[in-house]
Amino acid sequence: MYLHIGNQINIREKDIIGIFDADGTTTSWITRKFLSEAQRRELVKAANEEIPKSFILYRDPASGKYMVYFSQLSTSALVGRAEGIGIQ
Repeated sequence: MYLHIGNQINIREKDIIGIFDADGTTTSWITRKFLSEAQRRELVKAANEEIPKSFILYRDPASGKYMVYFSQLSTSALVGRAEGIGIQ
């Protein structure tokens, strides 16, 4: 099964590690450092040009690398979709 994260982007459910609130988690220096390093390594993608409300940490099946996808959808919308397809 796949989770639709916005703008016709889908991520395979078994590759998702976590769904995080962009506002709440970026107040932590550890998260900011992680995201900054991921961006430096070109491991960050955006589902849209809008201001992101959440981000998804997942493992890219093609490269095996851990990636970050920013989404304009809220964490509650993404979690609701995930629960609808059986992601716990």
